[in-house]
Amino acid sequence: MGPNDSRYQGGIFFLTIHFPTNHPFQPPKVAFTTRIYYSNINSNVSICLSGLRSQWSQASTISKVLLGIGSLLCDPNPDDPLVPEMTWIYKTDRDKYNRISQEWTQKYAKVQQNISGMDSEVCLVMLTSSQINLHYN
Repeated sequence: MGPNDSRYQGGIFFLTIHFPTNHPFQPPKVAFTTRIYYSNINSNVSICLSGLRSQWSQASTISKVLLGIGSLLCDPNPDDPLVPEMTWIYKTDRDKYNRISQEWTQKYAKVQQNISGMDSEVCLVMLTSSQINLHYN
């Protein structure tokens, strides 16, 4: 779920997580499957998160990765963008950026829309500022 008090609040966002054969020595590949308006996530829904690149260590856990993603949604990193146009809007017109983010959340991450399309094997991950809850169907 989009973090409370963020432009993504009220939305449910799905991720795919692919663990490489040499995990935990290499980070998992994490991507959003739900469209999201966010400068650190590109149209291929790749995520620009240092914990999935340069700061990965064997001691990293998927819980830490998911908390990092939740934190990133609350606090974008405009110095490491994947989508420069969105970053420019974020830096120059924050109200417009927030409005578009909220519109996309309503359009693509509505609760009813996402739950009706879930497979029985899908794992829904709810991100909050204090905890991660995993729900398996």
